[in-house]
This record gives sequence, structure tokens and C-alpha cells, in this order.
Amino acid sequence: MNKIATDLSQLFDRIPRRYSTDNYKEMNAILAEYEDVLVEIEAINTLYENKMPLFFDALQTIKTIVKKSNDNKASKKVKDTYFDEAADVLKDTLQQLITVYANGNAIN
Repeated sequence: MNKIATDLSQLFDRIPRRYSTDNYKEMNAILAEYEDVLVEIEAINTLYENKMPLFFDALQTIKTIVKKSNDNKASKKVKDTYFDEAADVLKDTLQQLITVYANGNAIN
């Protein structure tokens, strides 16, 4: 497994499920690292470059949901619901990216 594939797998495994202050910080750290990996993949070739806008759009959606999960006015249940939704979308998106990266890597 190469560095990018390993990074994607590790990010996937680190995704927290329930809202807490620590998990909120961890999720933001994961999203920052994920964005760095997206930029790295995008720079590999035009195949990846053409597919990355979908993942960057999903990343912005996830960031928005995570931000909602930290709203001081929201109840713990609402925070958990938003955070869980963000975690699910991130897991789905990361799984799609792992597949796209693996398929493109086979082409090279």
C-alpha cells in the first residue's frame, strides 16, 4: 500500500461517531488532513484532477454539518445527530475516494 492509500485508510479508521469537544477537535483535524490528501491526489494526474471537485464539494458539506454540531444552542441529542451525519457522509465519501484512487492507480 502506498502513502496516500495508507493515509486514506488511517483517516477512515479515525472518524469519531459521537459528539464531544474532543471528537469535534479530532473531526476538524481529520478534515484538514483529508483536504491535504485531496490536494495531493488531485496533483497526480488529470484523471484524478477531473474527479476531485466532487470530493471537495462533499468536504465543504461535511465541514458545514460538523460546524452545526458545535452550536452552543443545540441540545446534546441534536449535536450527536449532526455529528453522526457528518461522520456517515465522511465515511461514505472517503470510501468512494479510496475506490477512485485504487482504480486510477491501476491505470497508471
